[in-house]
Amino acid sequence: MKKHYVIKLIGKRPTFPNDMTEDERLIMQAHSEYLKGKMKEGLVLIFGPVFDPKGVYGLGIVVVDDEAQVQEIIANDPANALGTYEVALMMAWMPS
Repeated sequence: MKKHYVIKLIGKRPTFPNDMTEDERLIMQAHSEYLKGKMKEGLVLIFGPVFDPKGVYGLGIVVVDDEAQVQEIIANDPANALGTYEVALMMAWMPS
């Protein structure tokens, strides 16, 4: 049975993404393309920035066999160099 995980990417500085450098912008574009590819594989349901007044962060929901697969997705994500990922198992109800 597949498991759902929430992945949260917190930038290295609180002003990110408002003051991204050009190199960081390119990494974020690669990050977006990477996760879109994972969507096509059926591993990512949704992802994107959350504009929390306390600080912007990235959020995604992944559907995988186990946490090792989540860690593999994160390890290969170009944006993991720009922040820290938090991972949590989610009990998800999906439409039938």
